[in-house]
Amino acid sequence: MEHITDAGVARLRSALREMRPLLVAFSGGVDSSVLLAVAVDELGTEDVLAVTAHGQVHTDAELETARRVAAELGAHHMVMETRELAVPGFAANPPHRCYLCRRSLLSGLIELAAAEGFGTVADGANRDDLADYRPGLKAAAELGIRSPLAEAGLGKEDVRALAAELGLSNRDLPASPCLASRFPYGEEITPDALRMVEAGERFLKELGFVSLRLRHHGRTARIEVGSDEIPRLATAEVRRLVTRKLRALGYTYVTLDLQGFRSGSLNEAVGDP
Repeated sequence: MEHITDAGVARLRSALREMRPLLVAFSGGVDSSVLLAVAVDELGTEDVLAVTAHGQVHTDAELETARRVAAELGAHHMVMETRELAVPGFAANPPHRCYLCRRSLLSGLIELAAAEGFGTVADGANRDDLADYRPGLKAAAELGIRSPLAEAGLGKEDVRALAAELGLSNRDLPASPCLASRFPYGEEITPDALRMVEAGERFLKELGFVSLRLRHHGRTARIEVGSDEIPRLATAEVRRLVTRKLRALGYTYVTLDLQGFRSGSLNEAVGDP
């Protein structure tokens, strides 16, 4: 792993030198944080700008993490307000929802980059992201967005190892896709439903659950937690607390997915487009 990571970092640094000045689409997650850290180290703070999108499908906690990590890295940081539900077709939640949203977001970043004098826009996609169903990657390719981590051949485990080596404060942060990913394709995404999901997941985190998703199926909440966390969630006391909270948020039924947490579970019914 060390040899692969070292070689990958060398390729990453070489690629970044060709992207100066660089705007980084910065979510505050581990991938984009590693990209930002290496970019700042390689190019200097004046030639790197981190921009975080914050809108209806993002949580306030994610924005605070992005602000904190950017400050720790000494990076120039901006927040771009977005309105995902206003993107034509997005709220209907088709299988290419991520494409619609990502194309709108990245188009906004390209405009901002031009206004601020940054010639290249890059995201934190890694090599392993290419294997999942991610229509957003198509939008990035169409718009000429660079993915330096993927281009350098760095996969998920490489990025995590590098985050630890760099001492990033968010190195153990679980992946957290936008809230729209909690909705089955075809189910309308509304502001109220997004807030139900956000509040429900926040409550579960407050109870100490780490790897989790609250999948929104109309008035049914389907909870995914790590396999090692299922026994605790299944205890009578925790079930009572969770059921009471989620019903107060508006859910009629509260269920536990016995398969446990898995990223992208709602893509299991989706084939390649």
